[in-house]
Formats: sequence, structure tokens, C-alpha cells
Amino acid sequence: MNTKEFSKKLTFFNNGFLHLILNIVLLAASVACVVWMAGWDCMTTPEQPDGTAWIAVPVITGCLLCFIYCLHLGGFMIIQPNQSRVLTFFGKYSGTVFANGFYWINPFYLRRKMSLRARNMDVAPIKVNDKNGNPIMIGLVLVWKIKDTYKACFDIDVDAQPAAQKTGETPVLKGYDSFVSVQSDAALRKVAGLYAYDNMDHADETLTLRSGGEEINRQLEDELRGRLDIAGIEVVEARINYLAYAAEIASVMLRRQQADAIISAREKIVDGAVSMVDLALKKLSAEHIVELDEERKAAMVSNLLVVLCADESASPVINTGTLYQ
Repeated sequence: MNTKEFSKKLTFFNNGFLHLILNIVLLAASVACVVWMAGWDCMTTPEQPDGTAWIAVPVITGCLLCFIYCLHLGGFMIIQPNQSRVLTFFGKYSGTVFANGFYWINPFYLRRKMSLRARNMDVAPIKVNDKNGNPIMIGLVLVWKIKDTYKACFDIDVDAQPAAQKTGETPVLKGYDSFVSVQSDAALRKVAGLYAYDNMDHADETLTLRSGGEEINRQLEDELRGRLDIAGIEVVEARINYLAYAAEIASVMLRRQQADAIISAREKIVDGAVSMVDLALKKLSAEHIVELDEERKAAMVSNLLVVLCADESASPVINTGTLYQ
């Protein structure tokens, strides 16, 4: 993958503690100049006017040292683990600092704080049409993180937080939530439209949203990676966490599913009853318990099927006569 991102190399000169000591020295020198100026002013009297011209020396030196101190103070930065700083120098990209620690850099660098930590997003269920045109509700959980800081800063436009601009380090990560949410919505709609919600015709070999599982999630991740790559965002994981029919057809589809379940159960019951009847007739014939003609076999099969396939327990009726009376 082509990228313009590169790591900013820091040296011993960028050590923050070294410059902290230098800053203390500058502060002490500034204070010394103020004290020197105050002492010189006290020694200057009308009888000794020659010292008046020399008072400009501590004044200029003190002002210059104070200016350098304030300017130098703006170069300090602390980088926490899994965070970085994107540096620009008067509009030109100057690299990204990934090393953690306490550093000092040129105070004229504009530093943008970028978090490289993984973030979690729960995309609320949205209404889409599946492959068959049925309205469904579908949602996902997405885990993502910044991978390419150059693309994240300069290839897409995100709104900076006004309150954080005063510090000189602009946290732009929160602005990505809207971008990721919109692209996740688009990817979810596309993937959901490629498959049916469920197999209504018992064609189990057909991939559906409900039965697809890992395959559907894999396609969703691929679609999200293609959409979020422009922003330098890496998709760690994407999973469908909500799937249901829309409210307007939910009751109808529920009745259809119930009908399918009843038919499937009846098929199993009939298959079992027929095998039991067949077994009973074979055992009666094989063990010579009773000799049955075709008419009596038909009556026995009818009675057994009624008993085995009925929803309620059968009430026995005792026949005191014969089958032919």
C-alpha cells in the first residue's frame, strides 16, 4: 500500500529533560537580569549619571532571555504509549513521532495528536432491504484503529475540537467517528442487499444473512477495509450483532416460520409413525401372533396412525363384536 507517512527520527538533542534544564537556566538568567537592572538603578544617582547608559544592557538582555524562554517552553511534548504526533512545518509534512517519552522539538512545528489505540463502535440497527426485497433491521459492532497517520490527517477532512486548539496539539481522533459511522452504514447496506435474510425454501446450500456466519462477517470486513483505507484506518474486526425482520413484516414472517416448523415437525412424526407401523406388522407376521387379511391390516394401520400422529392422547374404544358386523 502506497503511503507518504514516515517516522520522524529524534536524537539526543530532542531529549526533553535536557531542554528542561536549559529552560531553567534561561529562567534563572532572566531573573538575574531583572535583579541586575534593579541593583544598577539603585546605584545610579544624580551625582553619578554615567551609569544611566549602561542600564539598557540588562534591559535588552532580560527581554531577550524572557522571549527565548517563552518560545523554548512551547517545544515540549509528552507522547503516551500507542499515541503519536504528526508534525507539519508551515504547511509541509515533516514526519510522525511514534516514540514514547518526553521530548522537545522545534516550537514552530504544528503538532497533531493521533491515537493509535483500538476503538470500538456499535453501529445502531438500520432498516435495509435484503436480496428478496424484504425489509430487515441489521446492525454491527466494529473495532478499528488508525494505521496511517498521513492519510488520517491529510486525505480526509475532519472537524477539529475548538477547545483543544489553544494547547497547540489538536486531538482529531474524535472527528473520525462520524466518517467511520457513515462508511459502516454504507458497507452494511451493500452486504445486506446481496443476501436473503433466510432460506424459506429449505435450500440450505444457499448462503444467507442468518446462516452465513463467518462468511458474511468476512465479506463485511473486506467491504469496510476498502472504504476506510482512504482514511488510513485499519479494520480489526467487524461482526453483525443484530438481525431481525422489520416491524411491518415481523408478525407475518413469524407465522410463516411457525408454519414451516409445524410442517417439518409433522413430516418427522409421519415418518416415525409409518416406520413404527411397518415394524409392528412385520413382527406380528414373523412371530405368527395373529393372521391378518388386507382389510384388517388396513384397519390396524389406520388406528395406529391416528394414535401416533394425534396431537392429544387417543381414547381407546373396545369393540365387542367383529370387524364384519
